[in-house]
Amino acid sequence: MHLGAFTKYFIPFGNYIIPILLWTTNKDKSEFIDHNGKEAINFQLSILLYTVILGTLSFPFFIFNVFGDTTIYDLLNFNDISINFSDAAGFRTLIGASFIGVIALVGFFLEIIFVVTAALKANKGETYTYPLCIRFIK
Repeated sequence: MHLGAFTKYFIPFGNYIIPILLWTTNKDKSEFIDHNGKEAINFQLSILLYTVILGTLSFPFFIFNVFGDTTIYDLLNFNDISINFSDAAGFRTLIGASFIGVIALVGFFLEIIFVVTAALKANKGETYTYPLCIRFIK
């Protein structure tokens, strides 16, 4: 179930579909399978939530990069809007976007490490609790 998260690279939403299918069909067989299935699903849902939050935080950096000196009033009223693709946004925008990008990259690698660790522990018959995981399914 834990390694089912890697199916997202081959099947759209596979990181949710495969663990959910495996968990729902096998959860009544043992408490161990039930626990690992819940952990795998909860972790993938937590990653989805964190990705949505990072995407939301990065959106203003994209807007200010594309629209340059245009104010929010100009955007809402379509007054004097100029789109600028040639100028390298400003130093603050670059730093903010870079910071969010670094957080996303660290999160990507942590996800891989946590999933592989969980799979190895489950293979040994040990339970694993993902760090930074929100318990959506209890």
